[in-house]
Amino acid sequence: MINLSVNINKIATLRNARGGALPDILQFAKDCERFGANGITVHPRPDERHITTHDIYDLAPIVQTEFNIEGYPDERYMQIIKDVLPMQATLVPDPPGVLTSDNGWDIAKNKKQLIETIQELQSLGVRSSIFVNADIESMHLAHDVKADAIELYTGPFANDFHKDPEMAVANYVSAAEIANKLGLRINAGHDLSLQNLNYFKNQVKFLSEVSIGHAIVSDALYLGIEAAIAAYKKCLS
Repeated sequence: MINLSVNINKIATLRNARGGALPDILQFAKDCERFGANGITVHPRPDERHITTHDIYDLAPIVQTEFNIEGYPDERYMQIIKDVLPMQATLVPDPPGVLTSDNGWDIAKNKKQLIETIQELQSLGVRSSIFVNADIESMHLAHDVKADAIELYTGPFANDFHKDPEMAVANYVSAAEIANKLGLRINAGHDLSLQNLNYFKNQVKFLSEVSIGHAIVSDALYLGIEAAIAAYKKCLS
């Protein structure tokens, strides 16, 4: 079984649009776990347009499965990681102001920063994961900086899936094979959905985890979150 981590940023976006505490982020996280999610993912951006720093500290004692905190490894993010000690920290190359993660790390250009950050995470006992494009060079560079895991950026796959599924997934198949040989844990995320997830999972071997937020919350508008989680878990089984 490939683990499903539910990204709850969109629930925070809905709450923040109106103010107050509805929907309840903490209860939603608890319910996701109760309905079968293997983890909870959050991405606390500096502008706090969805998950806030306060949310992170409230969620930390609540989450009983894997807590995965995504973010750009600046001083603020690293302080959160030190305080909360999540099971996994996923490093993304988003500077402030970016709408959503839309590219993997240029690892060669940021090698020194990534090495130092990953060493710090490992000293804290936090699994390090870096957001990468699905190319063979990135797999080798992720290994060079001593990352524990990679998260394959699946946006290009999702964009091209309906045109030519085999072509869309080809780079991911090759990248995952190399990553596995190098001993990297393989995660994936961005625009994976009920329409493309089963195909991706069947083609890309050695997956450990997928992180899904926007699609699963959108599906929950029609199905309810319990049924939506069940549908995604079925895809991954």
